[in-house]
Amino acid sequence: MEVITIRKANPDDVLPLQQIGRQTFSETFAAANTAANMLKYLEEGFSTAKLTRELKDEQAQFYFALADQEIIGYLKLNTGSAQTEIKDNRSLEIERIYVLQSFQGKKVGQLLYEKALQVATDQGFEYLWLGVWEENQRAISFYKKNGFTAFDKHIFKLGDEAQTDIMMKKIIAGGV
Repeated sequence: MEVITIRKANPDDVLPLQQIGRQTFSETFAAANTAANMLKYLEEGFSTAKLTRELKDEQAQFYFALADQEIIGYLKLNTGSAQTEIKDNRSLEIERIYVLQSFQGKKVGQLLYEKALQVATDQGFEYLWLGVWEENQRAISFYKKNGFTAFDKHIFKLGDEAQTDIMMKKIIAGGV
């Protein structure tokens, strides 16, 4: 088994972030969506300008999972006004956990989740929250296994299609 390390991304990492983001999103969702909607989302959601802004945002954090210095997955966390929806100063949003298909089932996602939990605990957040596509049963099961419960739903736009995300949260020890 390869040793997996986690490192924080910085503004100079925009191109590797773009590459891993596009690849993992495509691997995860291309089969269930139209090519046109995927292309539009990949171009807009992972544009160099957008990712550069996000990497420079002090309320957003990216972490890479690496195996032998190869980026195999990543995590995006949001606090405060960078959160996509709730914007509660007591919460940390996990906006993305994505792992290359060839590394799925090797605990990489779990390591990235544990990094998110460590950041939330270290910074005194009361709860973690996220949105997960209602048709992504593998991810829903992963989050339930890690103690998340559903509390609401919201709409996620992928190209011209409105999709429903299940919003889930986990209270952190000591939180309310």
